[in-house]
Amino acid sequence: MNQAQDVNSPKTNGEGGLENPARTDSEKQLANGTSLGHIRNVAIIAHVDHGKTTLVDGFLRQTGIFRENQEVVECVMDSNALERERGITILSKNTAVTYKDYLINIVDTPGHADFGGEVERILGMVDGALLIVDAGEGPMPQTRFVLRKALERGLRPIVVINKIDRPNIDPHVAVDQVFDLFVELGADEKQLDFPYLFASGVQGFAIKDLEDEKKNLVPLLDLILDHCPPPSGDKDAPLQMQVSILDYSDYLGRIAIGRIYNGIVKDGEQVVLLKEDGSQVKAKITKLFTFLGLKRVEAQSASAGEIVAIAGFATANVGDTIVNPDNLSELPRIKVDEPTMKMAFLVNNSPFAGQEGKFVTSRQLRSRLLRELETNVSLRVEETDDTDTFIVSGRGELHLGILIETMRREGYEFQVSRPEVIVKTVNGTDHEPFEKLLVDVPDEYTGAVMQELGPRRAELQNMHVDKTQAFLSFLIPTRGLIGFRSEFLRLTKGTGVMNHAFFQYRPWCGDIASQRNGVLVAWEEGVATGYAIQGAEDRGVFFITPGTRVYGGMIVGEHSRTSDLDINVCKTKKLTNVRSSTGDVLVTLQAPIEMGLERCLEYILADELVEVTPKSIRMRKRELPRR
Repeated sequence: MNQAQDVNSPKTNGEGGLENPARTDSEKQLANGTSLGHIRNVAIIAHVDHGKTTLVDGFLRQTGIFRENQEVVECVMDSNALERERGITILSKNTAVTYKDYLINIVDTPGHADFGGEVERILGMVDGALLIVDAGEGPMPQTRFVLRKALERGLRPIVVINKIDRPNIDPHVAVDQVFDLFVELGADEKQLDFPYLFASGVQGFAIKDLEDEKKNLVPLLDLILDHCPPPSGDKDAPLQMQVSILDYSDYLGRIAIGRIYNGIVKDGEQVVLLKEDGSQVKAKITKLFTFLGLKRVEAQSASAGEIVAIAGFATANVGDTIVNPDNLSELPRIKVDEPTMKMAFLVNNSPFAGQEGKFVTSRQLRSRLLRELETNVSLRVEETDDTDTFIVSGRGELHLGILIETMRREGYEFQVSRPEVIVKTVNGTDHEPFEKLLVDVPDEYTGAVMQELGPRRAELQNMHVDKTQAFLSFLIPTRGLIGFRSEFLRLTKGTGVMNHAFFQYRPWCGDIASQRNGVLVAWEEGVATGYAIQGAEDRGVFFITPGTRVYGGMIVGEHSRTSDLDINVCKTKKLTNVRSSTGDVLVTLQAPIEMGLERCLEYILADELVEVTPKSIRMRKRELPRR
């Protein structure tokens, strides 16, 4: 087993890391759960892009998880290629480090609102939390969301003011802002007396005072040991373990990850899974793993307080309780966020179908969507009467967009419809999901943002102006947010920050008018030419460039009017043997609008689809012309 080395004293290796002697026998016992008082379970929570994952990198490097000559990428916990590319954490992941004979389980959580359900579940697994705050930006809207969840669970977070290596900032201002936020969220006296440190995850140091020597993360590790309580639970009581995260292995099937609240779990043991519907599933634990560094370590047993992964339950779901057959006492169930948005996934039937993708059939599409359900607990997949169409429900545009982009990169080719909100009927009345929208913009753009949100049925709840920045709080129907993000960035010239989280279902608030013009539609198959595009530029703006392959019914631009217009973008210039004085003049075109996946999903209407392939993203009319 490739296990981490012990850190008995905060010696350094001359490069900012900790110098670790060889592992001891007592330390090896930690992996098998024979020592209970030496465990700390900690979640790292923060607004998106405030440095959670980079700080975990520092823990892993400085506690000897990596060899001295081992090449390690940045944000090693963001194992998904999409996470690295976007710079955000999408899936919760857990690791463990050893320090001074203690085992510290660390869970890195997402910072984006669409994955807020992950944060809530993780906070139920841990006894402490690190709240990371950017020293320059201070508490942001998502900071409020994750902190409220931590305080509601009675946790006493450690505040880490991160990125203090940024120029022209005063970290003490961020500390004052965090304290004000604690007060605003109703923290009790013990929670208000929070410890804090200044840190730089990139440079790998944490200090108590700004004048202290910047060496390593030892002050933060020591603070975790001193401030975070050890896990509660009785290892002599009957087994009670709750599933909080799901993973999947082609060899082991579904893997349930969670915390043992009471008792001892053993490899090969017969246990019972208590489901949400009241059913009981008896099965044998086929594999038991604990965590050490980035690896899962096979173990024979684990005790109360530990976070473990077990295989053997094909139907395990988040919130289920695993118990002994002779004691069927269920733990309080974890609430998983319900989906609020749905869209149709269809087999690609465009003229270019099957030319760029590896997996194109309905059977392959169905198999992939059902496999996603093994780990994505906020997702729902419904089959329809049409074998080529599946209804997929998720937490928001980003949640569904991540799934689409992941499948596209895996070689799948398919089509998706415009996202729609999920409507519920309560007492005979239609109810729709509403979101709490928090907007942080320069004060000069406040009027433009409010004017844009008015027709989208947003209700202003609160407004606060601090010098040149305005902080606005709205309640808005989820469908009012479709297409708003790109418009918001345009209105604020990229300087605004918006975050939203599900609030509640409320009565349907009426129709929302379309905010979009008509589109320019290609009317024949071929290759777009600069000559044809230049001749049609007075009709609108284009999404394509010369040389792009098009087909009849494909959307190639936006019309300057509200109606759709069929145009020929493949027309070529007629050649004659008469030389023209302007014949060799270079054609200059307006820059096309770049339409990424999320922007396409926001843009299309009900009669349109987005065609997704590994190489291309195209918009098209649902009904193609017959020629």
